[in-house]
Amino acid sequence: MAKKGLGRGLDALLAENTTDNADGIAVLRLADIEPNLKQVRKKFDAEAIAELASSVKEHGLIQPIVVRRLKNGFYQIIAGERRWRACKIAGLTEVPVIIRDTDDEASSLIALVENLQRENLNPVEEANGYKNLMEVYGLTQEETAAKVGKSRPAVANIMRILALPERIIALVRENKLSYGHARALLPLINTVNEKELEDTAEKICESGLSVRETENMVKSRLEKATRKQPAVSVRAPVKSDYYKRLESDASSKLGRRMSIHENRNGHGHISLAFSSSKDLERLVESLCGDDFFDNND
Repeated sequence: MAKKGLGRGLDALLAENTTDNADGIAVLRLADIEPNLKQVRKKFDAEAIAELASSVKEHGLIQPIVVRRLKNGFYQIIAGERRWRACKIAGLTEVPVIIRDTDDEASSLIALVENLQRENLNPVEEANGYKNLMEVYGLTQEETAAKVGKSRPAVANIMRILALPERIIALVRENKLSYGHARALLPLINTVNEKELEDTAEKICESGLSVRETENMVKSRLEKATRKQPAVSVRAPVKSDYYKRLESDASSKLGRRMSIHENRNGHGHISLAFSSSKDLERLVESLCGDDFFDNND
C-alpha cells in the first residue's frame, strides 16, 4: 500500500479507505466487534466513559464506530474504542458502524490519528504511538510526522521522554508528572545515575514544583556537576561534551536511553536500555536484522 500523509486530518484518511457501505451506516452486534490490541491508548478514564454511557443510554450512539472486517468473521475497531466501551456499559446489543477496507498499517495510522485529534493521549501513549509506527512500519521521524500531521521536531521532542527511566515514565503515564517536567529532566540523563534521576522526579511530585522551578533545579545540578569534574587534560572535557551530545541525539533518535562508556585507553562500549523482553527482541532485530531470531531457533 502506498504511504499517504495524514496532514489533512482523520476524516480525509477515513474517506480514502472506503468499502461499499461508506456512504451509509451498517449495524453490527456488539459481540461481533473487538478492540485493537495494538491500540496506543492503554488507559481509559472510567468516569468519562461512564458519562458517555449515560448519554448513549439516553440518546443512543450518535457517532458510529469505525471498524474493519477480519478474516475470522469478526470486526476490529479502527476508531471509537471509548464509544464501544460505553455501549457495553449502556447495555446495547447492536451499534451503528462504518466498515472500512484497510490493512494493518492504515488501521494503525487511523487509530493513532483518531486518538491524537479527539481523545488527548497522555504524552507516554503519544510517544509510544510514534515509536510503534517507526518500528513496525520502518518509518523515519520525518515520515511519521508527515503521516500524523505534526512537525518533525514535535514528534522528536515527545519521543525523547522514552529515554527516561521506566519509573519516571510511569509517573508521566499516571499524570503525576507532566510532560514539561519530564522534558526538563532530560539533560540529567547522562549526568546523574538512574536512581538519582528517579528520586529527583519523586521529589518534584512530592514538592509540587512547577516546570520552571524544575528547569532551574536541573540547571543548578548541571552547573554543580561541571564544577565537580576533575581538572584533567584540556581535551577531556571537550570529548565528554561531544559524547554527551551523541548520547542525547542517539537517545532521541532511538526512543530509548543510550549511554557511552569509555576507558582511559580510548576503548569502551555503549549500552542501550529496553523496557521489556519484547522490546529487547525489537532492539536486537534492529541491530542484527529482522531474520536474526529465525536463524537462531
